[in-house]
Amino acid sequence: GSGVIISNDGYIATNNHVVENATKIEVVLDDKRTYTAELVGRDPETDLALLKIGEKNLAFLRFGNSDNLKVGEWVIAVGNPFNLTSTVTAGIVSAKGRNINLLRQNSEWAIENFIQTDAAVNPGNSGGALVSTNGDLIGINTAIASQTGSYSGYSFAIPVNIAKKVLDDLLKYGEVKRAVLGVKIQDLTAELADEKGIKDIKGVYVPELVEGSAAETGGV
Repeated sequence: GSGVIISNDGYIATNNHVVENATKIEVVLDDKRTYTAELVGRDPETDLALLKIGEKNLAFLRFGNSDNLKVGEWVIAVGNPFNLTSTVTAGIVSAKGRNINLLRQNSEWAIENFIQTDAAVNPGNSGGALVSTNGDLIGINTAIASQTGSYSGYSFAIPVNIAKKVLDDLLKYGEVKRAVLGVKIQDLTAELADEKGIKDIKGVYVPELVEGSAAETGGV
């Protein structure tokens, strides 16, 4: 797996699936220094985890703003695919807001809002940095779309604006605090719009509300 140093005092972001079954977590820096890491917290719903190593004055990546990313913009993926330490690949943002039903297989509360890129990402890249051309962290590389298990042209990263909230909560509380709106939603297709007598195919369709939720109280 891979990780991203996000502060000079040793906090590291990675994927939950990199560490979830670990009894011991070893972090090896680019200069071969090795540490046993503490697991501060992990969040399966976003596939993120926060680690801590006992070191000071580390080089770290500053957070960018993933909301400002545009399709076609150049990005760089950094990680350790196939144990090839500190490998860098480049690509463009292919799409934003992708849902690939990867995390929702295990949790109805999972959040999927991936940045899709064509930067080469392979097994071992998980938890590594997706970086803008000015050196800001804009995503955590998490998954690939592949029928072979290796890179086939599409990779997916958790936007850093989501990661910031999750990592902050893991640091403060050891878990992620979530507000639940209380709606079930589905994509509004032409067939569904015709069936329900909806004229404009815009937004999403709400087939169900959670009883007693904020959405029901608010009149959705």
